[in-house]
Amino acid sequence: MSPVASPVASPVASPVASLTRAEAEERAALIEVDRYDVEVDLRGLFEGQVVDAVSTITFTCREPGASSFVDCVAQIRSATLNGVALDVSTASRGRLPLPDLQADNVLVVASSQSDTTSSSGIQRTVDPSDKLVYVWMSFECDFTRMVWANFDQPDLKAVHGFTVKAPDTWTVLNNSAPTGVDELADGGRLWTFADTPPLSTYVTVVNAGPFYERRSHRGGYDLGLYSRQSLKQLLDRDADELFEITEQGLAWYGEHFGVPFGQERYDQVFLPDLGGAMENWGCVTWGDWALPRSEPTYEERRYVADVVLHEMAHMWFGDLVTMKWWDDLWLNEAFASWAACWASVGATKYQDNWANFLAGEQLAAYRLDMGPASHPIRGDVPDVAQAMANFDAISYSKGQAVLKQLGAYVGEDALLEGLRAYFRDHAWGNTTLEDFVGAVATASGRDLGEWQRSWLDEGGTDTLTLSGSELTATGPDGKAPRPHRVDIGCYVDEGSSLSKVADVAVQTVGGSTQVELPESDLRLVNDGDLTFAAARTDPVSLDLLLRKAGLLPDAVSRSLAVSTVYDMLLKGELGAEETLACILGVLETEHVAGIVEPFLQIASTVAHRYMPLPRIESARSRVADVAAVLAGQPELAKGALLELAGNAVTPEHFARVDSAASSDFGLAWRVAATRAAQGDYDEAVIEDLLERDPDPDAPFSALAVRTARPLAEAKEEAWHALYVEQNVPSGLAMYPMVQAFWQPEQRDVVLPYTWRYLEEVPKLAGGLMLKVGGLIRGMFPDVGDQVFIDAALEMARADGCDPTVRGALLNGTDGLVRKLRARGDLPAG
Repeated sequence: MSPVASPVASPVASPVASLTRAEAEERAALIEVDRYDVEVDLRGLFEGQVVDAVSTITFTCREPGASSFVDCVAQIRSATLNGVALDVSTASRGRLPLPDLQADNVLVVASSQSDTTSSSGIQRTVDPSDKLVYVWMSFECDFTRMVWANFDQPDLKAVHGFTVKAPDTWTVLNNSAPTGVDELADGGRLWTFADTPPLSTYVTVVNAGPFYERRSHRGGYDLGLYSRQSLKQLLDRDADELFEITEQGLAWYGEHFGVPFGQERYDQVFLPDLGGAMENWGCVTWGDWALPRSEPTYEERRYVADVVLHEMAHMWFGDLVTMKWWDDLWLNEAFASWAACWASVGATKYQDNWANFLAGEQLAAYRLDMGPASHPIRGDVPDVAQAMANFDAISYSKGQAVLKQLGAYVGEDALLEGLRAYFRDHAWGNTTLEDFVGAVATASGRDLGEWQRSWLDEGGTDTLTLSGSELTATGPDGKAPRPHRVDIGCYVDEGSSLSKVADVAVQTVGGSTQVELPESDLRLVNDGDLTFAAARTDPVSLDLLLRKAGLLPDAVSRSLAVSTVYDMLLKGELGAEETLACILGVLETEHVAGIVEPFLQIASTVAHRYMPLPRIESARSRVADVAAVLAGQPELAKGALLELAGNAVTPEHFARVDSAASSDFGLAWRVAATRAAQGDYDEAVIEDLLERDPDPDAPFSALAVRTARPLAEAKEEAWHALYVEQNVPSGLAMYPMVQAFWQPEQRDVVLPYTWRYLEEVPKLAGGLMLKVGGLIRGMFPDVGDQVFIDAALEMARADGCDPTVRGALLNGTDGLVRKLRARGDLPAG
C-alpha cells in the first residue's frame, strides 16, 4: 500500500558552485589562456584512492588589477600566482579566488583528489577477475576541476601539455602521442606527451592501466584499441571491424568536411564502469559495454559502429570547433548523431541506419517531446547544472532529425558547403548557433531566421494530418506550426504487395497546405522521414497501414509505420492490442537486419509495459512466436533469440532457446532471468553459469537473475547494490537490473520501492551523467499509482530541485501515466 503522506525529500544543496553563463562571460571577457601544463601523479591509485596533480596555467588578463577565480574541486595543497603564495583557505565551493591579476600571469595549483570511485570526473576500478586496476577520466561538462585546477568552461580553449607519473606496469593514454617514457627514481615511470592543439578543458583526458593493446596503420592514421586484460579475447574478436569502421569514418569526414583529422594518432579505450563514450580529442573513452560478452547481434555491432562515428564526428564538431556556451550543446550532440548516421549509410555496410534511427533513438525523442519534460532544442542554460539536464533525447535525437530536415529544406549540397565553410572559418575557435546557421544560409542563399526560431527555440512536436487533399500542420500547445519539407508516399494495394505510384514533395505553408495526390489506396505522410513530426493519414489509409504495413517496399517506410502506431499508442489513439498486432504483422515478413531487432524490442515493450496485466502473458507469447521464426535466419538469429528468451512462456519457447543458450552465456543469463521472474529459479544453474562464464562482470548477471524473482528479498538485495553500495557497473550490467526490477506483473512486490526511489534520487544530483543516468532516469518506476505520481511531480516542482532530477521526474511520471492508462489502471485523460 502507498503511504498517505508523500515522502518528498528536500532538495540537496550542492557543496560545489555551478558556473553560470554570466560568470563564464565575465571571465572570458577578462582573461585568455595561453596554455596548461598539467602534471598528474597516478601512482597513489595503484593500491589507494588518491590522485595528485599540479596545474600550471599561463594566461593573460585584459584588465590588470582585476580579480577572478580558478575552478578546483580537488583538495588544494598549495597555490601561487606570479610567484606569490595564495591563501588556499579562501577556496570555497570549488573555486579559488585570484586577486590582483597582472597583464601576464602564471598560476600554479597543487591538488589531491581522493574521490576516485564515484565516477565524478575520474574513476578507479579494480577488475574483480584479476584484481588489476584501471583508471579513466571523463570531464563533460565541468568535471576537469575534480582532478586539477583549470578555467572549466568551453570558450577558454588552450594548448595542453601533459606529464603523467604512473606505476611501471601501466600504459598511460592522452589526447596526443607520448614523446617519452622514462624511469622515475622514486618508482614508476614518467610519461610525457606532445602538446595538444587548442582544446576546451572538457575534451582533455588521461586514461591508465595495464591495458591490452591492438594497433593498426590504416588510411594514413595510427589507430589504437585498448581494453582491460580480462577482455582481450573480446577486443581481438571485434578489432578488425572497429579498425575498419574507424578508417572509413576518418576518410569520409576528412573528405566531406574539407578538413582531415588533425593528428596521426587516434585511440579508442574500452574501460569498466563507464556508461557511455566520450569524445576526447584523439583518445575516445568508451565503457566496455561496447565489447559484448557473447557473440554480438547485428544490432549490437551496428550500434557500436554508430558510436564510433558519433564520437569521431565530435573531433570536428565539438573539438575543432566548440560551442561558446552550453546552450548550444545540442548542436555538438545532434550534429555528431546526424553525421554518424549519414557516414554510416555513405561509408559502411550499415546502410539501413536511417530506418534504424527512426525505430530507435527518434522514438525516444518523440516520447520525451510529448510530455512536460519537453524543452526547446536550444534551451536556456543559465548554469552548467542545467546543461547536464539537457543531455537527453531532445538534444541528441530530435536535434539529429531536425538537422536531417534542414538538409531536406536547403538541400544536402548546401548543407555540406555550409559545414565546410564553418570548419574552415572557425577552426580551433568557439562559435554560437548563429555562426552555424549563417554558414548554411550563405551556402543555400536562403534566410533561415524563421526556420531557426521555430525549430530550435520552440519545444514540442508538430502533427501533420492528411485529410483528402489538405495537409494540416498543427503546432504543440496551440502554437503556430513550423515549416516542413515533407514527402507523401502514395501506394496501390496489389494484394500481396504495396506498390509506390508517387512521392509527392510538399513544403507546408502555415497550418493548411493543399496537395495534389494521385489515386492510391495508402497515403503515407512523411514518407522517407524527412521531418520531425507526428504523422497522421486518412482513416482508409490507416486501416490498410495497420493490416499491411509489412508490405511497404522501403525499410524507412516500414519503420515510419511502426513508429506511427507506437506514437498513437502513447497518445491513447490506439490500443495495445492493435499496436502489437501491427508490429508483429510487419515482423512476420521483415528481412532487413537493421530494423528487425528494434521492431522486436518495441513489440516486447508493448507486451510487457503497455498491455493490461491479464493479457501480458499471451502478448509475450505472441512476440516469442514471431521471434522463434525470425531466429531461423542466420543474420537475425542472435537478436531474435534474445527476444525469444525475454518473452518465453511455453515449454516450446524454452526448449528452443535452451538449446542455443548452452553455448551462449548472454542468452543463458537472459533465459534464466525470464524463468526466475516466473518463479522458476534454480540456484545450481546460476552457480554453474557463474563458474563457466569468463565475463568479469558475470556476478552482476547473476544478480539480475536473482532480482527478477517476485520476492521482496530479491528486490531488497538489488536495491542495496544499486543505491547503497552503488557497485553495479554502468552499461551492460545496469540495463538487465532495471528490466528485472520493475515488472508490472510484480506490482505488489515493487510498489514500496517507488517511494524509496523518491528518497534516493535527490542524493544523486550533481553526479556524472554517464553514471547517474541509470539510477535516476533508467530506474524510474514502471509501476505506481496516483499518489506516487502526485508526490513525484511535487518533488520535481519544488524550488531548488536539481535540473537533471527534475527532468527525470517529469518525463518519468508522464511515461508512467501513459503506461497505466494503456493498462487500464488509470482513467484516460
